[in-house]
Amino acid sequence: MSIGEIYIQSAVKRLASYKELGDKTFAQLTEPDFFYQPNEQSNSIAIIIQHMAGNMLSRWTDFLTTDGEKTWRSRDAEFETRLNYQQLLDIWEKGWYCCLHAIEQLTEDDLAKTIHIRGEAMPAIDAINRQLAHYASHVGQIIYIAKILKNENWQTLSIAKGKSDTFNKQMQSQK
Repeated sequence: MSIGEIYIQSAVKRLASYKELGDKTFAQLTEPDFFYQPNEQSNSIAIIIQHMAGNMLSRWTDFLTTDGEKTWRSRDAEFETRLNYQQLLDIWEKGWYCCLHAIEQLTEDDLAKTIHIRGEAMPAIDAINRQLAHYASHVGQIIYIAKILKNENWQTLSIAKGKSDTFNKQMQSQK
């Protein structure tokens, strides 16, 4: 397997793990939780989902051949609550499918091709790295809001506080 193929598989794996973290977070929330907004300057989970999906659909539709900021995207509207709960879940799935499917279709040669986002030229691999960081930050925001909302009822998605040593010992014993 070539380094480019390894990179593509790694990017898909990492992105799928971000989606899974979001999915596991959503499973702990009630419908009203998606619309909780701490203050006017902060985004609700609903707004973050709308923004991520809008970004994914824009960036990954015709990734190699058209500018990643599509003329049909209304980025500003993504920051206004406009979708209901079921629509949010649907657009979340649609955005992730578009993203993951586009990357899975890439070849090693595609990684060096020049693509554009808002007219800025960059290698496709750089655009993928840019989106890896972007989506991770927004999934982190979703988790943070959920942890505030659930407080003591939050079920950790990774190693629980104070349990690192136990986890590490378990991992070592499995080797």
